[in-house]
Amino acid sequence: MPQIIFLPHEEICPEGAVVEVEQGTTICDAALASGIEIEHACEKSCACTTCHVYVREGFDSLDESDENEDDLLDKAWGLEPDSRLSCQAKVAGGDLVIEIPRYTINMVSENH
Repeated sequence: MPQIIFLPHEEICPEGAVVEVEQGTTICDAALASGIEIEHACEKSCACTTCHVYVREGFDSLDESDENEDDLLDKAWGLEPDSRLSCQAKVAGGDLVIEIPRYTINMVSENH
């Protein structure tokens, strides 16, 4: 079974976590099932960017993003080449290392 390593995040997952997941599971569902309360304001419908993550290792093992996800990612705060929406990125077989960004677009807009 593939593993997802969630790197430590000060608020959401201070110790980090390692979880085993079945192929086809989204990164968001894996996080939520293991008690990591990743933000997902649109209820995982690919309508926001609050579940944006960085795939630090294993990016190429994920299913490819579709046009809708790519368009939304353009609006994500802190976009990087290895960014994905965790509600859309499905584990395909390889292990992953995931970093949850320090801020989401909601946090940035609420604090300005």
